[in-house]
Amino acid sequence: MQIRKPVAVLAVTQVISWGMLYYAFGILASRIQADLALTASQTFGAFSWSVLVAGLAATPVGIAIDRHGGRWIMVAGSMAAGLGLWCLAVAGSYATYMAAWTLIGAAMSLTLYEAAFATLNGSLANDGARAISTVTLLGGLASTAFWPLTEALEVHLGWRDTLTLYALVQLLVCAPLHCLLDGAHQQKAFASCHAGATLQQAIRQPQFWLLAAAFAINAFIFAAISVHLIRVMRALGHSMELALMLAALIGPMQVAGRLIERTWGNGRPPTIVGIYTFAALPVALFAVAAFGSQAWGVAAFCLLYGLSNGVLTILRGTLPAAMFGRLHYGAISGALAAPALLAKASGPLVFAMSFDVIRPRQVLILLLVMSLISFAVFMQAIRKRVRHSMAAV
Repeated sequence: MQIRKPVAVLAVTQVISWGMLYYAFGILASRIQADLALTASQTFGAFSWSVLVAGLAATPVGIAIDRHGGRWIMVAGSMAAGLGLWCLAVAGSYATYMAAWTLIGAAMSLTLYEAAFATLNGSLANDGARAISTVTLLGGLASTAFWPLTEALEVHLGWRDTLTLYALVQLLVCAPLHCLLDGAHQQKAFASCHAGATLQQAIRQPQFWLLAAAFAINAFIFAAISVHLIRVMRALGHSMELALMLAALIGPMQVAGRLIERTWGNGRPPTIVGIYTFAALPVALFAVAAFGSQAWGVAAFCLLYGLSNGVLTILRGTLPAAMFGRLHYGAISGALAAPALLAKASGPLVFAMSFDVIRPRQVLILLLVMSLISFAVFMQAIRKRVRHSMAAV
């Protein structure tokens, strides 16, 4: 039961928090922009700013969870999320709109995957990797649940009351659930097995920076494509109906990728799983860059892109422990996540600027080159670990 409780709590709160803090904005953005008389850059720039705030806060949040456990930190995150969503609901100017997104960005760092992964690794002496896999698998339902739910609520309540309702759910559902998490961190249990690296020791290793770079490049690509995928498909000559149908493949394939990781990847080192995951993205981009004018080329991209993105989320939680140990997992994983979150915030904007200057296929080729660099950097980062895993087999 000790394992099931934190997994069950975080599976529920991750779906709710991702749905409300991240995915709901895509549905409400146009209404918010119109009502507040904002430009598109102001509307979406504030959201990117919130992701930047989350990236800047990731390392100190991870350090705090290492020292104190995740319970009260994630409770504070739910309270910050409730306050931020309420501030967004009552925003009447660009200044209050930005302030709301600043608070929501802080809440993201306290409640979303990185904080949840650090909490699971800290509270479970064993099976931390499997717990992360389970939570991530269920967390993939967030967009599936909250896109239609947010649309339905907006139609009946309006965007302000929808966000007010979401704020109440954060305060009355997520915060109490987070109170059920374990308050202690298993530092002694980890120290008795293997001390692992401290954050200071980790950042002095080339593998840390190589892994951070690989994650950051992939985050940039995934964020850029996720926002502009429909636009790319339309530019390649496909109808809106076909573009939407093909894009709908990504969500189920993310879940499928996580199911494969739980079955085929069960018991295999995260580094081995990571090779296939990082290799899938350049293959996907090659398919759409070379054959994007044909429906099967775009479909192949969506299938491989979804599989890779689904498993990559799990690797963000399992690789830091495998590479650097679990004792200081929160600090190290937060530091690894920070560059990826910064890249995630900049990806859509840089892609949009490039898309306006050069042709779609040329943009896709650039992303393909970046994905190949990411794969090569990842292989260099895990080279010693892979040799060790192969020798053990």
